[in-house]
Amino acid sequence: MSEHHPPRGIALVTGANKGIGRGVAEQLAALGMTVLLGARDPGRGAEAAAARRAAGGDAHPVALDVTDQTSVRAAAQHVEERYGRLDVLVNNAGITGSGQVSPADARDQIPTTVDLDMVRAVFETNVFGVIAVTNAMVPLLRRSPAARIVNVSTHAASQTLSSDPEGPFAALLPSAAYTPSKSALTALTVQYANELRKDGVLVNAAAPGYVDTDSNDHTGFLTVAEGAAVVVRLATLGDDGPTAGFFAAEGPVPW
Repeated sequence: MSEHHPPRGIALVTGANKGIGRGVAEQLAALGMTVLLGARDPGRGAEAAAARRAAGGDAHPVALDVTDQTSVRAAAQHVEERYGRLDVLVNNAGITGSGQVSPADARDQIPTTVDLDMVRAVFETNVFGVIAVTNAMVPLLRRSPAARIVNVSTHAASQTLSSDPEGPFAALLPSAAYTPSKSALTALTVQYANELRKDGVLVNAAAPGYVDTDSNDHTGFLTVAEGAAVVVRLATLGDDGPTAGFFAAEGPVPW
């Protein structure tokens, strides 16, 4: 990846009141950006934004439920009225579908016995929610001189890695909800990148790694700051940076 440009402008991070999203918001604010912390729970969003302001950052909460079109439209209207444009969108909000459970033991996601309602709920947030938020924010992103979109995915979304019987994911139980939803997200990343390339909008997917968060019952071995770093790097790419890519801290992730 190319060297990042000097941070500037307005960034919106969905699911920013905890976990990787909060870590991304903290790092972007520390770099000098105005960061909007999207959160379903207004109280938690306000708390996270207040903590960032106390540390010297310019951070503000935005009520945003990615599965609620009314909420998404209201958030876009707020950004337009308050700031007039958006420079960075980080689609981070996501659910596992299994509650707080290690991916190694997500037995309720085994394809032949999975609950279809759970699959629908996971895709509603992890895929359809990303489409809803991105489409609502694209008019604002097109007003930016150097807009960036980062979709937060996972190494497990890689068909190459997941299908390797000797690879790092061979020990995990098969997943019919979370993992396919993230594979769909990386595919969407390419399609948005292809459409927005002519507008100078760089669109990439990030694999933060196995980060210690609520979503894996704090079994991850990376810190939130470590996981957030690749997302922040993609959010601050220079104009010659990649688009339609899938990256982790160690470099490109195979599709």
